[in-house]
Amino acid sequence: MATASTRQPQFDNPQPLAAVPNRNKLAPKKFVRLTLWPLVAATFFMVSGGTYGTEDIVHGAGYGRAILILLITPLLWSLPTAFMIGELSSALPFEGGYYAWVRRAMGNFWGFQEAWLSLVASIFDMAIYPTLFVAYLTRMFPWFQENGRGWWVALAVVVACAILNIAGVKVVSLTSLWLFLALSAPFVAIVVLAPFKLGALANAVTKPTTSTVDILGGLLICMWNYMGWDNASTIATEVERPQRTYPRAMLVAVGIVALSYVLPFAAMWATGLKSTAWETGAWADIAGLLGGPLLRIGVVLGGMISAFGMFNALVMSYSRLPLAMAQDGMLPGFFGKLQNKSRAPWVAIVALAIGWAMCLGLGFARLVTLDILLYGASLLLEFMALAVLRFREPNLKRPFRVPGGLFGAIAIGIPPMLLLGFSVVRSEHEQIWNMSSFAFGMILIAAGFVAYFVNHALKPAGWSAQQEGKAQPVA
Repeated sequence: MATASTRQPQFDNPQPLAAVPNRNKLAPKKFVRLTLWPLVAATFFMVSGGTYGTEDIVHGAGYGRAILILLITPLLWSLPTAFMIGELSSALPFEGGYYAWVRRAMGNFWGFQEAWLSLVASIFDMAIYPTLFVAYLTRMFPWFQENGRGWWVALAVVVACAILNIAGVKVVSLTSLWLFLALSAPFVAIVVLAPFKLGALANAVTKPTTSTVDILGGLLICMWNYMGWDNASTIATEVERPQRTYPRAMLVAVGIVALSYVLPFAAMWATGLKSTAWETGAWADIAGLLGGPLLRIGVVLGGMISAFGMFNALVMSYSRLPLAMAQDGMLPGFFGKLQNKSRAPWVAIVALAIGWAMCLGLGFARLVTLDILLYGASLLLEFMALAVLRFREPNLKRPFRVPGGLFGAIAIGIPPMLLLGFSVVRSEHEQIWNMSSFAFGMILIAAGFVAYFVNHALKPAGWSAQQEGKAQPVA
């Protein structure tokens, strides 16, 4: 077990992460770690959760361009990120994942900013999934739209997932695996049934849509549906042989996610259904047109499962950031408190759940725009960490490497950053509290600088979480 002298990071002189013992060695023998397929399932929910939430892409871009966007986006956005994560997670499989990488490469200040950006982005990202849960629930039971009942349902999702995560990582990963199988079944049925109804839905009468998403909005929603690959990195010490498992899980998950998006839309395109019939939650009514009420119910239940599963898996990911920062002395030690049996960071889970619940009233498009803007800033730091570590630590053992040497490590971050320019353009037109989403996002980013210096002023030598005996390694 680690002692106080093992890890005493200072704000002014951070201890190199290379000097930290491998936390995998600190885990009790009975501790169960994630293997490949549970990690793939958890990653799937951290990134995608299935075809749900993609409907507005077709509404904004039409079938052909939507499928093209869904095929090109993972090549320019997901694969570079998956390669970056594969290298860094195999070289530095530490609790906190991307926060630990940035801190190792560029020091405590930028490590703190990475964690800040990710956690603030999570406030908006995590509010999306209960919103989607309610959107599908009301397709079957409109009663929940009245008198604010949907908000209470969304809050119940937050509370339930917090409880599951306090129960431990094994519970979350196995839940993700079964939920993945359950939500996939209705879309397998759609892909199988659609060829028997070629052109049959060309004149179908559908519910009038309220979506105002255009092609740029569709692209941003597509980027949102393909982002979050780095979230799985924060549980690195809870994964079996992370150096080998992470790269494989990332590449397998990219392929599964892309197929889960493209195949159902391609199948529905063949039926002749108009692209204007699509909006968030529309899969339920469209499945009813294709396969009757039973398939409609299956899709509704699948949509609820998807939203629940994504929220559940992401609670596991985000809660490890305050834990790792507490272990580093960059947050007060109580954030590192673990549940005795499951070893889950219960204080971090509860604190984050409160923040997520506070944003449940914001609209879907607004949440997506802010989420991408803040997430993009944190992703930029991760790609910088990849290049900096290649330059500063060329001899660091890297079981998986981005090909192309130092040039490849730099070039791989260019396509994702170019795509993020679209989020900046759109954020100038979205309004939050009488200001543009871009201005609001910049305020949140600047607040990270202020938070760091306030934290530094309060505790120049760090919060010394290990010395207080509060935080213990999870793995």
